[in-house]
Amino acid sequence: MISVNNRDFLFVPIADYLIPAEKVAHVQIGNYAEHALLVLTKTGYSAIPVLDSHNRLKGLLGIGMITDAILGLERIEYERLDNIKVDEIMQTDIPNVKTTDRFQKGLDLLINHPFLCVTDEDGIFAGILTRRVVLKQFKKYIYTTQ
Repeated sequence: MISVNNRDFLFVPIADYLIPAEKVAHVQIGNYAEHALLVLTKTGYSAIPVLDSHNRLKGLLGIGMITDAILGLERIEYERLDNIKVDEIMQTDIPNVKTTDRFQKGLDLLINHPFLCVTDEDGIFAGILTRRVVLKQFKKYIYTTQ
């Protein structure tokens, strides 16, 4: 890893800090909302990446998006879960960073997001950068430079 005795960690590629794709729960474009809700519930995540069949990042899906899609006028219409595909309700305008982007870019974007999706130059999902990882790096920096 890097030396935290200076601010060099801000310029290290994000790839050095990401949680790899194989460890990140996700859903596929063709999955139904019911499956996505199960994944979100089982993992405890509030949102997960949506990928296509070639592992390219297409968007994010959160519990709130699913809930909004099944809200009726007088009740929650759970029976609709197996008729709604994730690509109909996912958010597509999401901030994401490339594996080659610098840590500082991720830091700037994480101010308003709990995690960022990370892709390679071809748009293939590489993993996520979390606020937790960033805070741990700052903690190392602060405690080793006092």
